[in-house]
Amino acid sequence: MSISVKHLTLKAITLAAAGVIALCGSLPAQAAPKGDTISRGATLAVASDFYGCPSGAVCIYRDGNPDHLSAAYITNTYWSYGAHNLVNQLNNHWVLNNQYGGPNATAVLCYGYNGTSCTGGAIAPGWGFVVDLTLINSIVLNRP
Repeated sequence: MSISVKHLTLKAITLAAAGVIALCGSLPAQAAPKGDTISRGATLAVASDFYGCPSGAVCIYRDGNPDHLSAAYITNTYWSYGAHNLVNQLNNHWVLNNQYGGPNATAVLCYGYNGTSCTGGAIAPGWGFVVDLTLINSIVLNRP
């Protein structure tokens, strides 16, 4: 199952029989959901790790397996605002935004290097998705 959001394809990787599972509310750090979307809920002031992603960072995980949502599977951690080029990020990966400071502390995936040709869809603080990063060449962290 795929969902297109302004040219960004989110691949549904789920252990359920069908459908996309979107979870809202506060999630304990050790209880990974079995779906393609996770959320810390409405809290914007994130004060702790989010599935191993440190507070204030955006993380990319090794793959899209929901059982791999832990610090041991993080391949990239981004702390600074602006564009960051990706290298060898192919197929599905979890991308989590654990920035804080307000609703504008988003992360945007881009087809071009150095933050060009961005998808238009933003990952809000406290949210994570499974994304096929094969055609994605950079990620931009926006200032709150």
